[in-house]
Amino acid sequence: MGRLVLNHSTNIEGLIPILKKLALNINIKTITPGVISRARGRSAKLIFRLSVKTINGYKAIARKGKTAQEVFISTDLSKDELKQIIDIYNIK
Repeated sequence: MGRLVLNHSTNIEGLIPILKKLALNINIKTITPGVISRARGRSAKLIFRLSVKTINGYKAIARKGKTAQEVFISTDLSKDELKQIIDIYNIK
């Protein structure tokens, strides 16, 4: 089971429950929500997608409305395997 780092007092609404479910996966070591920023477009619902590979895992972007938040995931999974897991928890 992975560890969810809650170092920010603010997160995108609905993101933490998804990250808690994602942290239950045995192959995920650490999940750290990062910087919140403004996005150009609008997203009616929460969208969580992988962005780029980092040294020890991947960076993902969570978007809702005009707000975007980085999420760093430390794992040994491949990008395709992690994408499949994330797609399970994405709100459709």
